[in-house]
Amino acid sequence: MIELVRTLRNPSGLHARPATVFVQAAAELNAGVKVIDLDGDLTAEVDGKSILSMLGLGIPSGHRIRVTVDGPDEAAGSARLAALIESGLGEGAPEDS
Repeated sequence: MIELVRTLRNPSGLHARPATVFVQAAAELNAGVKVIDLDGDLTAEVDGKSILSMLGLGIPSGHRIRVTVDGPDEAAGSARLAALIESGLGEGAPEDS
């Protein structure tokens, strides 16, 4: 099991388009994927392969999320998901200052 903590950097947070990018990448893995918003009011961990669950989190930009990947593809999968988050989930991310 690999756990990542990353900050959502895309300007609009986890709305439909970036959530879809994440879920599609997670669905390709032979591993379970769980996500939780570490800075939000809800402490529920959700299935990272479920678009409805991911959208239900409603995570805004700037929030830290924990992604847990568990299974045969966990090493490559966690690296891929981390790279997607850091790049802005298809929306781009603000440049570091």
